[in-house]
Amino acid sequence: MTSTTRLTVAQALVRFLSVQYTERDGVRHRLIGATWGIFGHGNVAGIGQALIEYAADMPYHQGRNEQAMVHAAVGYARQSNRLSTHAVTTSIGPGATNLVTGAALATINHLPVLLLPGDVFATRPADPVLQQLEVPYAGDVSVNDCLRPVSRYFDRITRPEALIPAALQAMRILADPVETGAVTLALPQDVQAEAYDWPDEFFAERVWAVRRPGADPAELAEAVRAIRAARRPLVIAGGGVHHSRAEGALAEFAEATRIPVAATQAGKGSLRWDHPQDVGGIGHTGTATADELARTADLVIGVGTRYTDFTTASGTLFENPDVRFLNLNIAPFDGHKLAGAPLIADARSGLQELTEALEIHRHRVADPYVAEYTEDKERWEQRVEACYEADEPDIRPTQPQVLGVLDALVDESDIIINAAGSLPGDLHKLWRTRSADQYHLEYGYSCMGYEIPAAIGVKLAAVDRPVWALVGDGTYLMMPTEIVTAVQEGVAIKLLLVQNHGYASIGGLSESVGGERFGTAYRYQAEDGTYTGAPLPVDLAANAASLGMRVLRAKTVRDLRAALAEARATDTPTCVYVETETADTVSGAPPAQAWWDVPVAETATRSSAVKARELYERHVFTRRRHL
Repeated sequence: MTSTTRLTVAQALVRFLSVQYTERDGVRHRLIGATWGIFGHGNVAGIGQALIEYAADMPYHQGRNEQAMVHAAVGYARQSNRLSTHAVTTSIGPGATNLVTGAALATINHLPVLLLPGDVFATRPADPVLQQLEVPYAGDVSVNDCLRPVSRYFDRITRPEALIPAALQAMRILADPVETGAVTLALPQDVQAEAYDWPDEFFAERVWAVRRPGADPAELAEAVRAIRAARRPLVIAGGGVHHSRAEGALAEFAEATRIPVAATQAGKGSLRWDHPQDVGGIGHTGTATADELARTADLVIGVGTRYTDFTTASGTLFENPDVRFLNLNIAPFDGHKLAGAPLIADARSGLQELTEALEIHRHRVADPYVAEYTEDKERWEQRVEACYEADEPDIRPTQPQVLGVLDALVDESDIIINAAGSLPGDLHKLWRTRSADQYHLEYGYSCMGYEIPAAIGVKLAAVDRPVWALVGDGTYLMMPTEIVTAVQEGVAIKLLLVQNHGYASIGGLSESVGGERFGTAYRYQAEDGTYTGAPLPVDLAANAASLGMRVLRAKTVRDLRAALAEARATDTPTCVYVETETADTVSGAPPAQAWWDVPVAETATRSSAVKARELYERHVFTRRRHL
């Protein structure tokens, strides 16, 4: 007879989660490292009580915003190479719906996170209950159904015994490098507290193997033929290189073949910035070196990339009429993009197999091609130096100069986190990445508010390393709440808060598409309805200090050097506040080196929009489909 243990559904779930593991390359990791939670009537007596019951087995972190808790879990998961993540529990109603943005971010970026929102009563003793959405045509719909399209797996546990197959499926998805993303188990509040006799086998340690599949021999042979036939090949390294920990394999491939390597936002750092084959970021926010190589490439080798519109310059970047694509990706869905030849495999395994096969033929690209991209890269680095240079240390810095000061301070141990605003473009073009995981840019969803909570998650996974959240004023105002969590738990993140009085990135985009920067500045409203008055008297540094963070103010380049050095040396949560250029001035970084499709008004009376439409139509004409 099977032995059982009587527990509530919530207790059983927490106990189950505490003994789940992943294993890759012979190394075991705890799959659910901790649980974040904000409690309300929908989870306080269920999951909340269970977390107390099993406090020794399941660490708990107290959040302030449900979306931010997901961001923290995602930051932890990315820093853990997707081998470990956190769970997030919320009450029903707004607590649950606040998860949607974070869930979308996780799924788009292929990063695992377990969501445990409370739900309305399964038994319906009173109908409706507080915060219940009533849908006249469907009695089984709740607000949690909003999470279905942004989850890789969704289930509602309406009976205790249903938890067993659902929990197992949830773990399978979280540990699968192809399927992973947000996983949602919606938990009706009455079911959470209901007891059941659970088979003890449910609580046995379970290890989920994370596969490294190799390439199909026929696909590998075709890939080798394509590379050997190419005269101007270019590698595009995506986030899959990092997820697979394939940076070493990529370096060996690049050194053996001398093929240049460009990187997406997610893939930047796949090679060190000073590696001979690294040519920087690619696409709309990329370097001139990488984008010029892309325009003339006859073979593009995508490694772990989704080919978003920022990478392809909205279908205008790869201009060579004979260009073909070879896509090394663990996901068949991405491996077949742009009508490419698929090489479906783990990034590390596939690169190792390619290197071995090409070494048989001693294949290397021609010397003139190497000399070309080497000289172009040197010219680009001169432009970076010019952007970083600050000859007058007693003046207010530009945004690139802020990055230059930080660049001069950090080493391989520092981790830089960003997600939205004008900083991603400057960082992709200018930042000199020194280690495989230094550059943490969330650009799949480019979610304002990600940086501070993600920095907490990253710091929890990398406790001995300096972790910097780079945040503009627009992003800061979206979600500064988890500063309180960092202070409460002593998570010593570094916050570099850049004040430029508005949405600098969107302001520049607005101007380029005929929007005249309308509604993008943080200023008083003028009589004509535009926000062109004086800057608002908002003191973000004082706000950060009021939340418990130590704040260092920097007015000049000289101040900034001292403040950043002091922040880096401290072991408490610290903010460096610096005011740069206002939102209606350029950042000072080189302009976009490739186009991005943002449709412009087809009819307009204002000259700015008319001119923008003319330019838009010229770019659209160059777009092509790769078939």
